[in-house]
Amino acid sequence: MAGNSPDAKDIIAPSEFIPLDKQTAPTPAPAAKPRQLALYGSFVLAALLLTFLVTARSLHVEVVAESPAAVSVSGLALPLGEHYLLRAGEYEVTATALGYRPLVTTVRVGDEDQRVELILQPLPGRLTIDTIPPGARVTIDGDPAGETPLRDLPVPEGARRLRVEAPRHLPLVQTVEVEGRDMQQQLQLQLSPAWAEVTVTSNPAGAAVLVDGEAIGETPLVAEILQGERQLILQKATFADWQQSLDITPGEDRSLGPITLQPALGTLALSSVPAGANVTLDGEFQGQTPLTLEFTPTEEHRLAVFKPGYARYNGTVELPPGATDERVINLVARLGEVRFRVKPADAMVSVNGKPQGKGNVTLSLPAVAHNIAISREGYATARRRVTPRPGLAQLVEVSLQTQEEASVARIPPEVTTPLGQTLLLFNPADSPLANFTMGASRRDPGRRANEVLHSVSLQRMFYLQTTEVTNAQFRQFQPSHTSGQVSGNSLNRDHQPAVQVSWQQAAAFCNWLSAKEGLPQFYRQQNGIVTGFNPRATGYRLPSEAEWAWAARANGATLLLFPWGETFPPTQPVENYADNTSAYVTGRILNNYKDGHVVSATVASFKPNQHRLYDMGGNVAEWVNDVYSIPRANGATRADPLGSQRGDNYVIRGASWSQSKLSELRLSHRDYGQAGRDDVGFRIARYAE
Repeated sequence: MAGNSPDAKDIIAPSEFIPLDKQTAPTPAPAAKPRQLALYGSFVLAALLLTFLVTARSLHVEVVAESPAAVSVSGLALPLGEHYLLRAGEYEVTATALGYRPLVTTVRVGDEDQRVELILQPLPGRLTIDTIPPGARVTIDGDPAGETPLRDLPVPEGARRLRVEAPRHLPLVQTVEVEGRDMQQQLQLQLSPAWAEVTVTSNPAGAAVLVDGEAIGETPLVAEILQGERQLILQKATFADWQQSLDITPGEDRSLGPITLQPALGTLALSSVPAGANVTLDGEFQGQTPLTLEFTPTEEHRLAVFKPGYARYNGTVELPPGATDERVINLVARLGEVRFRVKPADAMVSVNGKPQGKGNVTLSLPAVAHNIAISREGYATARRRVTPRPGLAQLVEVSLQTQEEASVARIPPEVTTPLGQTLLLFNPADSPLANFTMGASRRDPGRRANEVLHSVSLQRMFYLQTTEVTNAQFRQFQPSHTSGQVSGNSLNRDHQPAVQVSWQQAAAFCNWLSAKEGLPQFYRQQNGIVTGFNPRATGYRLPSEAEWAWAARANGATLLLFPWGETFPPTQPVENYADNTSAYVTGRILNNYKDGHVVSATVASFKPNQHRLYDMGGNVAEWVNDVYSIPRANGATRADPLGSQRGDNYVIRGASWSQSKLSELRLSHRDYGQAGRDDVGFRIARYAE
């Protein structure tokens, strides 16, 4: 190869031999110079950097922590202080600082500059707690933390409520500001005692000291007694207990004593035969036997034991200090003679529950009150209270009643309702007309077709109101009620009978009165409508037709035709009927009869009948319990009939101020209806048992 030197121009060099079978090798390109490579690389790098700078966005990362923080961002990120240049995409950002928990989060970088605030969470603080005394229980914000001493206790940063408790010490409560960030803090706490020192001395010494029942030593004693109200007791054999309540304040020491103990009282358990005797000690009443007496020891005391009917016991008693004794006093009875005459002759005589013999017996009994019982099977027991008298014989005569007689005797002869109504007791079974015939013979003048003769029997005792229910009484049940007026004549005065009352209203009044008095209701009601009755109930009701007929007509062994007797018309005013003064109201009158009332009169204005019942034959006609029907002739005798359970019309009995005809004034007269009328009222009844 020719060189560039001038001396080599003329030199002839041999040619290199190249075999024919070999290819001609390409001439290699000249090698790039390093400077050129560096220049090219710088150009590429600058292009890339320019591209990055053009497409990158700024991410401002702000870390909230009190310690310097280190931040790292995954991927290609160009840090510029707290700013990072990043292309769009997701990046993992990690922040760490001394005393804080590491924070790792994902940030999505978009097309605009962004700002991210990272709040680091501080690590708990390290708390060391020592107390005097040790072994105190610690709670932080109400959660148990353990017993002191406590070392390196992890506690979250912030204000924490600390409570420290130890036996016999006052609780300590305070707020601790925990710095956190794994920083060490130490607390030295001293608890205040919850007691006071109490010095106790006694005379004599050696007394056991009890606080709230627990023995803590003997006098003389200095004791640490916990705060609060405490019961202090000193005890010593043969001495009475000494006790006092103490209100202990922590740290306020006190001294008690010397406390002088008193000798213990003597104790006597005293009983007597018989028991229940009165006891006095030194003239002071102590109670009744059996009882326990306490008294001053080593002194003689006067003891007296006495009971009515027994000789008095007088004695003395003396005991050493703290001693106990028992004594039984047998009292001597002071007897009196009691003679018993009883019927039947085989009845048993019992005294204070103990049988003493049958029939006529003579007993010597202590002169005290005794409970006497005379009994025999099938008879009601008779009871008496007898106090015998020494030296003076007594006679007790008793005739026993059968159970039925006693049952009747226990039933009051009359009752009064809460409204002041009087009801009399009737027992038809004991009368000559317990069985009687209702209705009238076909031959009787004025007799109507519904007055069929039929036999009834009344066995149950019943009460019947002496008068008809008045307006004043009915308005206590229904205040808005008015009985109205007829041709300017009032029917609405307080003591006139309540009229314009339907049968349903009268029955409802009876149920209301039963409820007021606490009696079982007689009538069954649904939605305020009477649908039937309970024949066993003893609540108020309307009288049955048979009861009304018996109460109006029965006079000994005969049945009255009219309230005044057997002849018509009446010659004197006996009831309120349509008299001469009622002509312009009724249009029909009882000739030559004048009772002084145009319409209804005040109840009980006329004399009562043979059973002390008023207005049974006049004033106003009256509802009775029975559903209206025509009885069957010659039927079987019906006992205590009440009629059907329900029906459309109900029986009305008795005459009224608007009636005057012979057929109407007869006590067997029957009418019927359901709605109220100006001449129809009612009276109440009830079964005795």
